[in-house]
Amino acid sequence: MSKFVFVTGGVSSSLGKGLTASSLGRLLKSRGLRVTMCKLDPYINVDPGTMNPFEHGEVFVTDDGGETDLDLGHYERFIDVNLHRDSNATTGQVYSSVIAKERRGDYLGKTVQVIPHITDEIKDRVRRLGTEDVDVVIVEVGGTVGDIEIVPFLEAIRQFRREVGRDNVCYLHLTLVPFLRTTGEHKTKPTQHSVTELRSRGIQPDVIVCRSEQPFADSLKQKISLLCDVPTEAVVTAIDAASIYEIPLVLHSEGLDDIVCRLFHLDGPEHEIDLSGWERLLERVNSTRDLVRIGVIGKYVNLPDAYLSVVEALRHAGFGHHAAVEMEWIQAEEVTGMLAGARLDALDGIVIPGGFGERGFEGKIAASAYAREHGIPCLGLCLGLHAMIVDYARNVAGLAGANSREMDPVTPYAVIDLMDEQLDVTEKGGTMRLGAYVARLTPGSRVAQLYREVTVSERHRHRYEVNPRYRSRLEEAGLVCSGVESKDNRLVEYIELPAHPFWIATQAHPEFKSRPDRPHPLFAGLVEAALERASARTPRLYDLDAVG
Repeated sequence: MSKFVFVTGGVSSSLGKGLTASSLGRLLKSRGLRVTMCKLDPYINVDPGTMNPFEHGEVFVTDDGGETDLDLGHYERFIDVNLHRDSNATTGQVYSSVIAKERRGDYLGKTVQVIPHITDEIKDRVRRLGTEDVDVVIVEVGGTVGDIEIVPFLEAIRQFRREVGRDNVCYLHLTLVPFLRTTGEHKTKPTQHSVTELRSRGIQPDVIVCRSEQPFADSLKQKISLLCDVPTEAVVTAIDAASIYEIPLVLHSEGLDDIVCRLFHLDGPEHEIDLSGWERLLERVNSTRDLVRIGVIGKYVNLPDAYLSVVEALRHAGFGHHAAVEMEWIQAEEVTGMLAGARLDALDGIVIPGGFGERGFEGKIAASAYAREHGIPCLGLCLGLHAMIVDYARNVAGLAGANSREMDPVTPYAVIDLMDEQLDVTEKGGTMRLGAYVARLTPGSRVAQLYREVTVSERHRHRYEVNPRYRSRLEEAGLVCSGVESKDNRLVEYIELPAHPFWIATQAHPEFKSRPDRPHPLFAGLVEAALERASARTPRLYDLDAVG
């Protein structure tokens, strides 16, 4: 049967449970094991789809249309497996399911309680992930030990080991070992209290991963081992890394995967680790020759996690070109006021990411126009495509006052609109196109050249579409609709300007499918065009010594 690793956290949030879990997944996969991952979120929202990005960050979308926690993006990028909506379970989903069962009479009139009904529902959701084609399921429990919301999840994973067997479950606890600069020493007390709290819930950790700014002495590991009742070799140090993609190697050097495999009796010669591919990736990460500055024109730029997958996709594209990508965060509402200045001109490329709502939309339109007119490479994603369509309609196709119906319900030219069959749907979210959709690309187009194929599948999360009534008018003005939704040829999926260095947009969210060792073609194309723009203006970084 499948093995299960439960990752919990203590002391503080944002210690990196998701990255630790993802890194362990990468290490186990490098041993030839089949790995999947799951996030248990304690919030009562059913999913993050309607949550403010400032509250929750990015909403990550799976192929089957699940709106999930951003940590699933880390999971997919590290283990290179496409997850699904069942890979994220929330308190809201759990209680909704239990209440629905109670209403149907599934519990035969019994009193419905947290134990056993809520905990059974949590266990069932975890157990379903352990299919025949999965060797190890890694489950991250959101929040920190001590949070009141997390109690049912801790109780469920405590019961889980009793039901599936001790040798089939590993409890990994991530905690903080702070370094006090005033005294020049690390402190283990937060870890002791965190583990004590976890043990009070009936869970004895098998492995403790200690987050720290810098390595600490073996004597400190021995102290944590003694006070927390874990073997010394199972106390693992996770020090700060220059890149998140170095974390698997940091944890491997500490023996984390060896410990877990021994616990699961998966440490035979058939599971020797091969990290050569990941090491080659890190060579690219650490061998940058050039620098490009990419502006991200958004409305949530004060919280970069709102665009986490976009940021990582840009970095991946940089890895592929041996280039460091420096992000310039630009508030969309401020763009119209900066056009007279040099801020956009100083950029090597621009990304106009997705979003919802009117705020900042005019700034995105202005950024699109400036990039189009001044030859700045520009990539539009979802709402970014809408902004670029509106820009082109207003400023090139002669449709003065053109807009998206979302932003202006009485616009004379609704070049972005709800489709006819969607207009009768009034429930919030009812018109959303979510998950993977197949598009057919125009042979010979710039987009087809980047993808190197003419049939592609990308993930979507949007409500409004390019209005097909205006497609011919836009094309007559020179815009190329280089990809359409494959079912009926109605919905525009990609646009481009062939004469421009790079002015391309997609209705999809390609950032969700980018991988560190396999950059997404659209982002790779943007960075390549940005490098060309940068080299035309300044010497390449590795030529600086030669030019003095």
